[in-house]
Amino acid sequence: MAFTPPDTPSITSEPSARPDRADAESAVRTLIRWAGDDPAREGLLDTPARVVRAYEEFFAGYLEDPVQVLSRTFGEVDGYDEMIVMTDIRFESHCEHHMVPIIGKAHVAYLPDRRVVGISKLARLVDIYAKRLQIQERMTVQIADTLNDVLQPKGVAVVIEGSHQCMTSRGVHKPGAAMVTSRMLGAFRSDGSTRREFLAMIGRTGAGPLSNT
Repeated sequence: MAFTPPDTPSITSEPSARPDRADAESAVRTLIRWAGDDPAREGLLDTPARVVRAYEEFFAGYLEDPVQVLSRTFGEVDGYDEMIVMTDIRFESHCEHHMVPIIGKAHVAYLPDRRVVGISKLARLVDIYAKRLQIQERMTVQIADTLNDVLQPKGVAVVIEGSHQCMTSRGVHKPGAAMVTSRMLGAFRSDGSTRREFLAMIGRTGAGPLSNT
C-alpha cells in the first residue's frame, strides 16, 4: 500500500477547485481596501501581482511530494550504522491561524537500516512541509513520520526551533521567544544514550523522555 504523508492536504483536486491568478489578485485588492488604502494608487498598482507571486513561493510545498523526494536511496554505505544528523536547517513557514511567518531551524537525524538518502533530501523534506500553512507541532510530526515510513530506519529524531510572528509582532508581543518541538521514534525514543548523543550534537541536553509532539 502506498504511503500517504500524515495530515497532508490533497494536491490532486480538480483544477477548477483552485482560484485562478486573477481571482487571487482581486482578493489582494479587497484586503488593501479593507486595510484602508486604495489599490488603484500608483504605489499599490502592482502589489496584487507581487503578492500572488510571493504566495507561489511561500506555499510551493503543496505542489511537491515528500515521498518522491525520499524515494531515491543508496545502499552502498560499507556497513555504516551510526546516526546521520543534519543540523540548523533554516526554514520559513506561515502560521495557519494568522498567515504570518514562522522562522526557525530544524535538526533532523536518523539511524539507517542498510540504506541512506542524500543529505540534500533532508533539507528538501523540511522545506516541503514548511512551505505550507502550518502549526509547528504538526510540521514536526510530518517530517519525522514521513522519514520514518519511507526509509524505515532504526530510529528518527526531529527537533524544531521556531519564532512565531503571530506572537512576536502582534498579540502578546514577545520578541525573542522561541518554541521548541520534538518527535523521537524508534531508538531515539527507547534508548536514552542515543537520544542524549543526538541532543548533544545539536547543542541541547537532557536525559529524560521528550514530548512526542
